[in-house]
Amino acid sequence: MYELDYYDVIVVGAGHAGCEAALAAARLGCKTAVFTLSLDAIANMPCNPCIGGSAKGQLVRELDSLGGEMGRAADATFIQSRMLNKGKGPAVHSLRVQSDRVKYHTFMKSVLEHTENLDIKQAEVTEVCAENGKITGIKTRLGAFYSAGCVIITTGTYLGGKIHIGELNYQSGPDNVSAALQLTESLRNLGLSMRRFKTGTPARVHKRSIDFSVMEEQDGDEYITPFCFDNTFKLENKVKCYVTYTNAETHRIILDNLDRSPLYAGRIQGVGPRYCPSIEDKIVRFSDKPRHQLFVEPMGLDTDEYYLQGMSSSLPEDVQIKFLRTIKGLEHVEIMRPAYAIEYDCCDPLELYPTLEFKKISGLFGAGQFNCTSGYEEAAAQGVIAGMNAAMKIKGREQYIPDRTTSFIGTLIDDLVTKGCVEPYRMMTSRSEYRLLLRQDNANDRLVPIGHEFGLISDERYQRFLERKNILDNETSRIKKATIYPCEELNKMLESKGTSPITQGVKFIELLKRPQIDYRDLAQFDENAPELEHDIIDKLEINIKYEGYIKTQTEKIEQMKRLEEKQLPTDIDYKTISGLRLEAREKLNKYRPLNIGQAGRISGVNPADVSVLLIWLSGRKHGEN
Repeated sequence: MYELDYYDVIVVGAGHAGCEAALAAARLGCKTAVFTLSLDAIANMPCNPCIGGSAKGQLVRELDSLGGEMGRAADATFIQSRMLNKGKGPAVHSLRVQSDRVKYHTFMKSVLEHTENLDIKQAEVTEVCAENGKITGIKTRLGAFYSAGCVIITTGTYLGGKIHIGELNYQSGPDNVSAALQLTESLRNLGLSMRRFKTGTPARVHKRSIDFSVMEEQDGDEYITPFCFDNTFKLENKVKCYVTYTNAETHRIILDNLDRSPLYAGRIQGVGPRYCPSIEDKIVRFSDKPRHQLFVEPMGLDTDEYYLQGMSSSLPEDVQIKFLRTIKGLEHVEIMRPAYAIEYDCCDPLELYPTLEFKKISGLFGAGQFNCTSGYEEAAAQGVIAGMNAAMKIKGREQYIPDRTTSFIGTLIDDLVTKGCVEPYRMMTSRSEYRLLLRQDNANDRLVPIGHEFGLISDERYQRFLERKNILDNETSRIKKATIYPCEELNKMLESKGTSPITQGVKFIELLKRPQIDYRDLAQFDENAPELEHDIIDKLEINIKYEGYIKTQTEKIEQMKRLEEKQLPTDIDYKTISGLRLEAREKLNKYRPLNIGQAGRISGVNPADVSVLLIWLSGRKHGEN
């Protein structure tokens, strides 16, 4: 062994979590190094080359508002953009882009290379070192020791990675990059509880073998919403995506070959994702469905590879070819990369603080799939929090704990560290009880002040944010006072929209509250209406139309915050608190919640137990305990 440099923060892994963690730490002034198994796999997209989607789009916009890079990279490299769920309420609107896979990697690698305080190293980390419960550094396969103040593990699916394709299995990470095979044992030796999960990815096929003429076209949006609120890139759609479907013959071939699936043959031990099942899993679990949707999406502008979203599989290659050729438009399909399943090691997130630091080892953090999540967006969101908090620990400053009342990121992390998970965790809008307040359109309002306070949002960007907020506030105040008077053209418009005409002056805001009417409909009849940007109009309309619901959720949040403010001592033995049920005592002693709010979200702690804790805290405050 030989000793090399000291770093304030070392990040192990350079996927989406690792990139954000390293950038956050370095931008906050910490001497940082990110270690990757391959420089060519930085910010790799081994599954679908897309960013965003339902609930995931919210995460990316929140990440951007905290000073992360994913949103900016997505804007710079996307080839098609769509706002999902536009036919539903604003709480579930989610931005999704199809990215150019290679260009995304190149963009992020360049950002890392040009970031001050950040070194990039291609090396396999084989050991995380600690003494007396505190991080000291890491060792590489080549025998180098790097001392460190903090270490962040972001190993993705490379940790103990094993590929499965039919009867064949071999040690590897995604895309034939070497797996990290020694680090798991080192983490176990530190006392961390490790587990085994599984995920998978579909085949990639050649463009020339696809008959797009018989598939459904899926165009991008006419008006493109950027991920980055401060976007400076020109945004335009460059490709079409397509939709086709499986059929009875597809399902028959898959069912006839289930014995060759490593999942059903018992060769895969890892737990797979419930909300992103393989095609064989879909057909078995949803046997009543006559068909399943398949999205055919390009991998980039400079390649003929296409991605078959919805068709992940671990069946043998010959079976994959056979069932794919039963699908409309894929009758002559050529597979360029076969589908595969991959098993990997990860930690138990219940061993993490909400800061993403491990309870057992001071200075050791985890982020991404290592923390039992799935998805690029979930990984990146955790990465920026881990990077921020590692930097704050080095600087001796208060760390940032995102809470579920202010962000999807807070919901994600709270779910992980409070409830744990038995399968790869995927963010969904339904996981947030405050989703109407945590919309993708207002992420800036919620989180830019926090990003600025911690130092990841520049003064210049913060000033632009304040200017835009001022425009929205001024127009909201104006339309509350402005009156629109009846005229023939106005009443024709109202009737054409399916709402009643007016016979006297009506407040602008009252007309806007009608569900059939939007701001643009009314602005043409108001000579004082200013020219507003598209996103400001959207936000204004949501705030007005959903005012009552927003008020109700705000009141619930205030109730939650009051419980979050009631801190629990870290040295409590819950067995000594009379009135707590046995299960509650065991769970509370195991998970060590930081406050009453978090305690109430632990599985096995019911409202009666929370009442007991509140009484105990009150008594303790008055010296009765």
